[in-house]
Amino acid sequence: MILTTIASLSLQYDEALSLLRVEWAAGEDMRAFRSAAEQLLEVINQHSIRNILLEMNTFPDIAVYDQMWLGVGWMPALVKLPIERMVLAINRRRVHNQLAIDSLIALFRPFIKFDIQFFSTAVPGLHWLSDYSGRVPGLLAEWDAAHGRGPVHGGASEPHATYWTGLEY
Repeated sequence: MILTTIASLSLQYDEALSLLRVEWAAGEDMRAFRSAAEQLLEVINQHSIRNILLEMNTFPDIAVYDQMWLGVGWMPALVKLPIERMVLAINRRRVHNQLAIDSLIALFRPFIKFDIQFFSTAVPGLHWLSDYSGRVPGLLAEWDAAHGRGPVHGGASEPHATYWTGLEY
């Protein structure tokens, strides 16, 4: 289900997988970043999300003051939520945000009780996060219907894997 509760974020929730997909939807405008991040914590808590996919390729570079705020005000609340697994989709060319993420993870490593995995794009991360569930093609179709397919931040198209089922028609 596509959630439209946070204007600056594109959200997709799947109750059966306890999964939340998150992408930045406000372009280069980061004025609503802190408010959106606080609301995201509420959504995660409200739905008891266990699996979360953060598509970091759509986020502009996170300002130093916002990084400090994440470390002081946001991460302490995040690590207390019922999250079991998190995927951070971030292309290796997004060095600024990769360094910001790495420093937050290093700072909170003793308190992080969930598994964190990195993928360069969202789709492979979604497959891993869902344990390669048969629900993924439907989730991708729903996402594409709501947001369209096309270039992600940085101009690289996101690949959709095709699978051979062994069935012949």
